[in-house]
Amino acid sequence: MRAVNLVFLHGRAAAGKLTTARRLSDLVGYPVFHNHVVVDMLTTMFPFGSEPFVLLREQFWLAVFAEAARHDCSLIFTFTPEFTVATGFAMRVRAAVDPAGGTVCFVRLRVSDAEQERRVTDPSRSEFHKLASVPTLRRIAAQPAAEQPPVDLDVDTDHSSAEASAALIASHFDLPRQVPQDRYPS
Repeated sequence: MRAVNLVFLHGRAAAGKLTTARRLSDLVGYPVFHNHVVVDMLTTMFPFGSEPFVLLREQFWLAVFAEAARHDCSLIFTFTPEFTVATGFAMRVRAAVDPAGGTVCFVRLRVSDAEQERRVTDPSRSEFHKLASVPTLRRIAAQPAAEQPPVDLDVDTDHSSAEASAALIASHFDLPRQVPQDRYPS
């Protein structure tokens, strides 16, 4: 069994989580488990923030973390702390990864208010139905998250490119390279 890592990138909307995750994946070969994969799937059936949405979202996230750790697959996860995430989530993430000998590396990506508002309207955000409206951003920001995840490394994305941020993360945690998995092995 090798060292398994869950690189947990968290930060506000438009902090550069997915862009940084993709650059980090290029460096270390870990797949990106972007939070919108689950959010987009569930919102086709249940409104964002509804009881079944909140319950199933966390179940999916934790099940993926546990199975990845159990099968020696390091991951990069992107996460935006917000009011619908139950208190204690970070602790439950560790509990899902630790039994398989995995390590959770919590990385906060910070963005200033001005830069966040500039980035949030970028057309690239439509790929995953991401928040793309400044008024909506401001409304959501008025409802603070119940809890912020831990911070093992703090990166200011106003002053660090995605490439530089990814290199810093890989170096800081001494992340070993993982051979990327084929989606459809022969």
